[in-house]
Amino acid sequence: MRGKPIVIGCDNAAVSLKNSIVEFLRDKGIIVEDVGVNSPDDATVYPVIAQKVCDEIISSGYTKDGILICGTGIGMAMTANKFKGIRAAVCHDNYSAERSILSNDGNVLCMGARVIGPELAKKIVREWISLKFVDGSSTPKVNAIKEIEGKNFR
Repeated sequence: MRGKPIVIGCDNAAVSLKNSIVEFLRDKGIIVEDVGVNSPDDATVYPVIAQKVCDEIISSGYTKDGILICGTGIGMAMTANKFKGIRAAVCHDNYSAERSILSNDGNVLCMGARVIGPELAKKIVREWISLKFVDGSSTPKVNAIKEIEGKNFR
């Protein structure tokens, strides 16, 4: 298990799933910083929450990872990937979660509350937090991502 603190956020479509994941992570002894939203009545749009999570990861010097949940996970991933050093992936199965770490050195897991239920989400999170990127055959690919990012984030 990586053991990094997790910054988690969601929009109003995913409050229940986020709360379930927060409880799951805390039960595993993982430090969790919940940046909201905390009510289905909160109309904060998902890009604002994605920004909060990414800003916290960046300001920590990338010592934290993130989980973002909205209706589909897609909007959160699109927004998160606008931030330097963030590699976010939508994962609705364990294999995707595994590859987001082992092949892409991902640091933000995105999921959709309208796509998967809480038990599958917990299994995906368990897989995701259990892995760590190791230099190997994927390192040149991750370095190429970072090189492109460096050119686009001047």
